[in-house]
Amino acid sequence: MFDIRWIRENAQAFDEGLKRRGLEPQADALIALDAARRDAVTAAQEIQTRRNQLSKEIGALKSKGEDAEHIIAQVSADKDAQAAAEAEAEEAGQRLDAVLEGIPNLPADDVPVGADESANVEIRKFGSPPELGFEAKEHFELGEALGLMDFEQAARMSGSRFVVLKGALARLQRALGAFMLDLQTGEAGYTEVAPPYLVRDAALFGTGQLPKFAEDLFATTTDHWLVPTAEVPLTNLVRESILAEEDLPLRFTALTPCFRSEAGAAGRDTHGMIRQHQFEKVELVSITRPEESEAEHERMTGAAEEVLKRLDLPYRVVTLSSGDMGFSARKTYDIEVWLPGQGEYREISSCSDCGDFQARRMQTRYRPKGEAKGVHYVHTLNGSGLAVGRTLIAVMENGQTESGCIRIPDALRPFMGGMEEIGPPA
Repeated sequence: MFDIRWIRENAQAFDEGLKRRGLEPQADALIALDAARRDAVTAAQEIQTRRNQLSKEIGALKSKGEDAEHIIAQVSADKDAQAAAEAEAEEAGQRLDAVLEGIPNLPADDVPVGADESANVEIRKFGSPPELGFEAKEHFELGEALGLMDFEQAARMSGSRFVVLKGALARLQRALGAFMLDLQTGEAGYTEVAPPYLVRDAALFGTGQLPKFAEDLFATTTDHWLVPTAEVPLTNLVRESILAEEDLPLRFTALTPCFRSEAGAAGRDTHGMIRQHQFEKVELVSITRPEESEAEHERMTGAAEEVLKRLDLPYRVVTLSSGDMGFSARKTYDIEVWLPGQGEYREISSCSDCGDFQARRMQTRYRPKGEAKGVHYVHTLNGSGLAVGRTLIAVMENGQTESGCIRIPDALRPFMGGMEEIGPPA
C-alpha cells in the first residue's frame, strides 16, 4: 500500500510505474482525494481553535456577570460544523484508502515490460529434457495405471480439482515435503515454523490477498480464511512489529496445505494435479533491510533451485514481465520444471521481492542500530521451495519407464525406506 505523501512528491514516477503494469494514471485523482481530506481536516481544526477561543470568552463574560448566550449559540453551531467537517475528512480518507488498497506494487526498474507471460524473459536453464525413447505419459496416466492416484474417489467426496494419493505415491509426496524442509532448514538457513492454517482478514490484507482477491480464497463461517499459501502466516509473524536491525534478515519456512478456489482457472488444467483446490507447498519468507532485498531475492531463488538440482530435474528460471507479476511483487522469478508428459516447462516456484509494499500494510519496521528513535520499513520476500504436488508430478514424469514404473531420485530414497522404483502394487 502506498504512502500518499510519496505519491504527491513522486506523481510522475508513480504513474509511470502504473503504466508499466498496464494501468491508467491515478496520481492526480489520488492527490485530489487527499486534498479534499486535508482541507476537511484543516477546516475541523480551525473550527476547534475558534471554539476554544470562544469558550474562553464565555468564561470571561460569565465571570463579569455579562450575557454570553450569543457566544454559546455560536459555539453550539461550530460544534455541529466541526462534526460535519470531521465526517467529511473521515469519508474522504476512506475513499482514498479504498483506492490505495487496490493498487498493485510498482515493478522494479529491471523488470521486463509486457502485458502477460509472453513478455517473460528466460535467464538460465539447468539440465536438458530427458530422452525417454518412448512416448511420455502424463502424471495422471501413470498414477492411475499404478492404482495409486484416484480422482474419481476424490470427486465423490469433494468435487473436482481434488485427488486421493495412495501407497507409494502418498509416501513419495510426504518424502518430498520432508526432503525440502530438511534442505531449507539444514543448508539454506531458514527457521522451520508450524503456523495456523486459518487466518483473519488483517493477515490477508497485510500480504495483499484482501480486499482485491477474496474470490480466490476459501472463507469459513467463523470470520476466518483458509490460507492460500504459508506466505500469509509466515510474513505476518512480524506484523505490527519494530524489529532490531541486528536481528535481520529473518528467514522462515513451513510445509503447509494451501487452499485456493481457482476462481479464474475455469477450463485450465482440468485433468490431473497441476491446479487443485488443495495442495502442499514448502514456503520461504525473508524479512530484510531494504538494501539487502535484491541479494536476498537471488539467494532465495537459489535455495528453491537447489531442490530441483538435488532431484536432477531439468528446469529454467524466467523473470516475469510487469503484466504477469503478482499484486504485491516488485520483481518475480518463476522457476519452471520440464514435464515430459506435457512437453513443456511449467511453473513450480515463484520467488518475489515485495519491497516495502507488504511491510506498509502490516506496519512492520526496524530500528537501525545506534538510533534511538528512527525506524524504517523492512522489505519482505516470499517464494516456493517448492510446490510439493508439482514436484511430485515432475518426479513421476521425468522418472517414468516404458513399463509405467517410476524411478525415485537418489536424494529421496532415504525418505522412502531405500525404495528405488515405484511399480504396480503387489
